[in-house]
Amino acid sequence: MIKKCLFPAAGYGTRFLPATKSLPKEMLPIITKPLIHYGVEEAMEAGIHNMAIVTGRGKRALEDYFDISYELEHQIKGSSKEPLLKEIRHIQNSCVFTYIRQKEMRGLGDAILKGEPLIGQEPFAVILADDLCVNENDGVIKQMVKAYNRYKCSIVAVMEVPQNETHKYGIIKPLEQNDSIIKIADMVEKPSNEEAPSNLAIIGRYILTPDIFDILRSIKAGVNGELQITDALKLQAKEGKVLGYKFEGIRFDCGSIEGFVKATNYMYKKL
Repeated sequence: MIKKCLFPAAGYGTRFLPATKSLPKEMLPIITKPLIHYGVEEAMEAGIHNMAIVTGRGKRALEDYFDISYELEHQIKGSSKEPLLKEIRHIQNSCVFTYIRQKEMRGLGDAILKGEPLIGQEPFAVILADDLCVNENDGVIKQMVKAYNRYKCSIVAVMEVPQNETHKYGIIKPLEQNDSIIKIADMVEKPSNEEAPSNLAIIGRYILTPDIFDILRSIKAGVNGELQITDALKLQAKEGKVLGYKFEGIRFDCGSIEGFVKATNYMYKKL
């Protein structure tokens, strides 16, 4: 059973400067809720209530958001504004939040490795909050937890992307596919469009087995001294211990301005 979800949230969010100079990108709001709020709700839907967040300097807003604001609650108590806090109060009362800092930005693999003391030796989910996933039925992590309960190995969420955009993603080399489950032969981090082994891209949802931590410690850093989770997953894939999951739903890349605007418009139309 997956009990914990890790949120790597230490990045600078430079594509949204100057806003992210003092505001974590995970706190950028889609209508009235920040991105990380949607991610936590997705984890909760999958039955996960232990949220482990890897933060960095200037990210205190994340901790404050999931804490009680006595002054605010006192000011709006009994007013028409009080019901607006209902959702965040439910999260605060239902979940346990733990935090650890990534002192240097050394890639997603390093951020996940920094979360080991919060996770321990058990399988766990990973959500990148700037990938906003929406589905009318089960959320992506709930879909993946069901797949993990059946196959008991690491699982990465994948989606088809245009061939001219494969250089933006980690791309899998599929071995065979059975409905939404894909056996992975190999994967490549941000290949050129011409050299990509497929157009199936890994997005910001993972179920990882705890041996990933030892693998991350054993591999060498790549470009810019960054430790890539793709390199660790490649080693698991060679042993047949990673599956791709072609999820149901819509994914918005809210790490880009275009994707952020699309997500905002989509959520506004759903009000």
